[in-house]
Amino acid sequence: MNILSIESSCDETAVAIVKDGREILSNVVFSQIDVHKLYGGVVPEIASRYHIEKISQMVEECIKQSGLGEEEIDAVAATAAPGLIGALLVGLNFAKGYAYARNLPLIPVHHIRSHVAANYLAYPDLKPPFLAMIVSGGHSHIVLVKDYTDYQILGRTKDDAAGEAFDKGARVLGLPYPGGVHMDRLAKEGNPNAVKFPMVRFKDEPYNFSFSGVKTAIVNYVHNAKQKGEELNLADIAASYSNAITGILAENFLKCAKELGQKTLVIAGGVSANSMLREKLQAGKSPDQRLYLPPLSLCGDNGAMVGAQGFYEFQAGRIAPLSQNALSAFSIEKQLC
Repeated sequence: MNILSIESSCDETAVAIVKDGREILSNVVFSQIDVHKLYGGVVPEIASRYHIEKISQMVEECIKQSGLGEEEIDAVAATAAPGLIGALLVGLNFAKGYAYARNLPLIPVHHIRSHVAANYLAYPDLKPPFLAMIVSGGHSHIVLVKDYTDYQILGRTKDDAAGEAFDKGARVLGLPYPGGVHMDRLAKEGNPNAVKFPMVRFKDEPYNFSFSGVKTAIVNYVHNAKQKGEELNLADIAASYSNAITGILAENFLKCAKELGQKTLVIAGGVSANSMLREKLQAGKSPDQRLYLPPLSLCGDNGAMVGAQGFYEFQAGRIAPLSQNALSAFSIEKQLC
């Protein structure tokens, strides 16, 4: 089954064709990083306008690269939630029009589920049940994946996401946008124990996260140092800040896996590319646990992950009417249709 899949939840216009949920036939992405770096972050209205400009071109290029004829496409999948509402609507409405014009099934896909599904493309042997941690600019979740379309949230951030915390810290240190990548590179040059940044733990909610405190801590640390005229070691600050964020992510995830007896562990989302997080998880897991890490090319938003999850949504009968709407917020536990 060949699924044309569209991802437009934020600032990437991404289109792919995926076969049977596991094989990428083509995967193209237009990134708006150069546009949004002028503003230090994603501007929703500008993101939507660029999606409108690029979506048709990207679909055409994707089909061309796949080597398929349009008659060989069996269904259309698109991210329907969560995300920037204007951006989502561009991709979803294009998918509706394409599905209607060619009389194809329309499959709505949950953005966080598709990040998990990116691992299906890299690991043919991976299948539920397993424990997953999704960490990105907007989400930090620990979920039990009972089946391909059956998720249970076990832990989540109570305020800010890990990726947002990395981006905020990078801005404080004067690093270029997008901050997470540059923070990771700089952290490799520093001492992770040079500065003690807070790691928040909840006694009654052991798998939940909070990153608002560490964001405030780096702002205060840098401000106080500048007020005193002290020289800042940016590499040490980056390493220590990264250590606090990745430390609590790894700690809670591995604790959850141990207490639930989970042997199959999966990481997903943009922050899964962070080298310190990967090292901590590899070092902290037990010998009888298998850790699946997505290739760096599939950590960020892409159309292929939508096609992978879309295949399993289709198998579960999740076919949407043309009245399907986009939603800026929607639980991973719920079904879109």
